[in-house]
Amino acid sequence: MNVWIAIGLTVVGCYAVKLAGLLVPAGALERPLVRRLAALLPVALLAALTAQQTFSTGSALVIDARAAGLAAAGLALLLRAPFLLVVAAAVVVTAGVRALGG
Repeated sequence: MNVWIAIGLTVVGCYAVKLAGLLVPAGALERPLVRRLAALLPVALLAALTAQQTFSTGSALVIDARAAGLAAAGLALLLRAPFLLVVAAAVVVTAGVRALGG
């Protein structure tokens, strides 16, 4: 039963956040600082998620094949490769390092 309480609270919380966003005056959203933060926030959140998923296992900090895959993806991005090639490079390098026992 505790799971259903958590689900219900999550639903109510999500609805409240969405409602709060709709109640913000349009003038507040047009400020340059707010627009700049709104543009940068998704990038920061994605970078944090990538770092957390790459360098942690449970509560431990690790450097393994995922770090090599991330480095390969970063190199492909620096070389301005298409997105699918960036993903493919990360997958191939990660699988290769794991196959070699790294």
